[in-house]
Parts: sequence; C-alpha cells; structure tokens
Amino acid sequence: MTLILEIVGQKGAATLADICTHSDLPKPSAYRLAQDLVGAGLLEPVARGRFAIGNRLKRITRSEQSDRALLEIIAPALKQAATRHGAVFFLSRLRGRAVEIIHVETPESGVSYLHPGLGKRPLHACSCSKAVAAFSSNLRATGALEGRLKAFTEFTLTRVEDLEAELQVIRQRGYAECVEEIDRGMCSVAAPLGETGFGATMSIGAAGSTRVFSPAFRARMGQEIIALTRAVAASLGGLDLDEPARPGQARQGDTWAPMPQAR
Repeated sequence: MTLILEIVGQKGAATLADICTHSDLPKPSAYRLAQDLVGAGLLEPVARGRFAIGNRLKRITRSEQSDRALLEIIAPALKQAATRHGAVFFLSRLRGRAVEIIHVETPESGVSYLHPGLGKRPLHACSCSKAVAAFSSNLRATGALEGRLKAFTEFTLTRVEDLEAELQVIRQRGYAECVEEIDRGMCSVAAPLGETGFGATMSIGAAGSTRVFSPAFRARMGQEIIALTRAVAASLGGLDLDEPARPGQARQGDTWAPMPQAR
C-alpha cells in the first residue's frame, strides 16, 4: 500500500495502469489495494480508474513531494545549467522499483540536442539510475539480477559483480557516468541530491554526444553537477533532504571525512 501511495503522490494523480507499471502489481491486486486506500481516505478517485492523494493523507503529511511541486523549484535551475553549459540537463527520481526521468531541459541556442527522453531507465545502463542505486539500498544490485542485465551495446555492464564495483566507485566520487552503455554515441553524467533519505531517491544529470563528453569533460561536469545538486538540495530544505555526498568522502555524524581508498 505504501508503494501505491508513493506512486500516486509523486505523479499528482495516477491511473490504475500507472500503479501497475511502477509497482509490478497485477491489475486485480492494484485495484483492490487502491480501493482499500480510498476507503481509508488516503486516496480519492478523481476520474474512472484515476486516483489522487486523499484529504486525510494531505492533513497527515507536512510537505508535498509530487513531480509538479519539485519541478516548480528544480526546473528553472536545470534550465540555467543547460544554457550555461550548452548541454541537456535532466531530473530523475525513484518511482516504485525503477528510476524514471521526469523532466528534461535543453539549451536556448536554437540547436537540436540529443537527449535521453522521459520515462524509466535501466538500473545498469544509465547514469541517472546508477546514481540513485549507489545510495538507495533497495535498488542496489544483488545476485537476483544475475543473467537479467540486458546488453544494449557492447559497453553495457551485464555482470552483477561489475555493476556492484561501479556503484562503489560512484559512492566514492559522488557521481555516475554512462558512456555509450544504452545508446551509441551518447554519454551522460548524474549525481544524487543526497546520500540518504529522500535526496537519495532523485538525481540530476547532463547528457550529450561522445564528441563533446570526453573523459576530461565528464570529470568537470561531474563536479558541476555535484555543486548543482547541493544548491537544489538547499532550496528543497523543507523536504528534509540530506546533504549530498562529496566526492571521496563519507559521513561521520554531522561531518564529512575521507572514505577509505579501495584496495
């Protein structure tokens, strides 16, 4: 039931099909649980087969975390970053059991830019998903994924041990990369808004061609995106976001300390 509430709350209003897509629940189970939530006043029907958060739950919660509410704050920052860096910037969030790109901003240059588009992204082949998975324990790779990691290109990670090693690198440096792992000629860099809590369920990224996103450019962009996530997290202070992880550091109480180097 909690997963259904999260899905509906994030989307603002969700259909039964949305709930099934993001929860992997069969339609009869999703319908029955949604009706139970309606009966408890936690959801309310707004159209046939479409639900929104109920007034009772709105009174219980103190802050809104819907896509609409987040984009009112984050979208302008993404637009400024896209124009400043001449690259596509995007916002992603954990939706049910997958990471989904929910907003994309392109530079105001009049030039057509390639970008990843909206929707669900594979855990192992997109920087936005890996950035969230590295800090969200419920998305981290396990043995259950063995043999299920689809190869989109010859650069896609298809072994769980390779993915787990990359997630460790991401936790150390603070940002994730995707280099032609899902689309040939495309690269992206992304960082989570926080190391734990609600911030760890969202990421901000930038994407572009391999011609522009060279290794040196990706390293610089990683630092730029980390700085952007800190600024965005500060502006979302009312949502109880944790401070984003800093590259090569781990949290100790209320301070940050160097992480042990991998041997």
